[in-house]
Amino acid sequence: MLQLSELKIAVIGLGYVGLPLAVEFGKKLPVVGFDIHQKRIQELQSGQDHTLEVSPEELKQATHLSYSASLDDLRSCNFFIVTVPTPIDEFKQPDLTPLIKASTSIGKVLKKGDVVVYESTVYPGATEEACIPVLEQVSGLKFNQDFFAGYSPERINPGDKLHRVTNILKITSGSTPEVAEFVDQVYNLVIEAGTHKATSIKVAEAAKVIENTQRDVNIALINELAVIFNKMGIDTEAVLQAAGTKWNFLPFRPGLVGGHCIGVDPYYLTHKAQSIGYHPEIILAGRRLNDGMGAYVVTQLVKAMIKKKIQVEGAKVLVLGLSFKENCPDIRNTKIIDIVNELTEYNIVADVYDPWVDAAEAEHEYAITPVKSLEQGQYDAVILAVAHDQFKAMGAEALRALGKSAHILYDLKYVLDQSESDLRL
Repeated sequence: MLQLSELKIAVIGLGYVGLPLAVEFGKKLPVVGFDIHQKRIQELQSGQDHTLEVSPEELKQATHLSYSASLDDLRSCNFFIVTVPTPIDEFKQPDLTPLIKASTSIGKVLKKGDVVVYESTVYPGATEEACIPVLEQVSGLKFNQDFFAGYSPERINPGDKLHRVTNILKITSGSTPEVAEFVDQVYNLVIEAGTHKATSIKVAEAAKVIENTQRDVNIALINELAVIFNKMGIDTEAVLQAAGTKWNFLPFRPGLVGGHCIGVDPYYLTHKAQSIGYHPEIILAGRRLNDGMGAYVVTQLVKAMIKKKIQVEGAKVLVLGLSFKENCPDIRNTKIIDIVNELTEYNIVADVYDPWVDAAEAEHEYAITPVKSLEQGQYDAVILAVAHDQFKAMGAEALRALGKSAHILYDLKYVLDQSESDLRL
């Protein structure tokens, strides 16, 4: 069995999840950060992180961390941590391609006694049913005899400078009781908040996937309530503030549910449920409702424009924000694109402005070219879609100044007081 003193870690995938983890381990142990994108490797070697999850100072502190896009540099490693994305495809089915490719790569350098731990969000059973067979086939080694596995789901919250990898309690698990204990010890080297050792890999996988499913369903409920209250002419935020005076009322707010977690993870669970003959009712209903909120927002906007006698076709609308959440450059699975696409359906010209987002990435991912600056008096409507600090600092007067003399200001994120905007979700 591998000993802590022998550890040489490889972190496969240096995105929002992998890099912070590699940096923390790299402060104490020899670590190779591996990524298939040479540009990402070069960026990190130069001491920069475009995701803004790790500062240049923190990168410098990881004195035992090196970066590579070459598999040969992983041959001396014995503890592999997989942190690649697990997206969904166009049919909202799990896309395990990155996971399978990562497993194939590891299989080429896997040795007897090595441990492979997966952090990517999956459905219960995916590690042992989809990943382990690849490792066995490519390496020629036998699972739980020659090599071992674990699962320790990521809990990274992009853009959150308060909840970091070291101070978020970590779930761990392993393919045997001994391996589970060893994996737990390894993570305890860097996780200051401590760990929770799950009873099996499947339990750890299930725990992760329901974390975001629970949030998704709760937000769907609040979104549905917002639709109901809007029809009744009642301010949703005022209702939620009143209800929130009860000690056990959960403080969810309506909104667009995007990103690579909450808007994606439930489909992994529902996929597995359907494969074993159960059709999930509540989870899928919540997904449908949340996925429809972009279109609902535009419908509300168009109605308000008509009431104000603003010409809809050919109108010019400014969408403030493109990232999937505030103060973060991450545009993966952003639902702002749903608003932009829906506006286009009405032949409305949509300008997008986001100081956090890389313009080239927006162009590549969504064929959107964000405007570089804000001009006053140009727009028939302004949608405050993401609550970046820069937008909060502008205040109602500056936001209003972006619109024409007759315009609609739609505050999706409750940044302004009710009296300062024309519409709220």
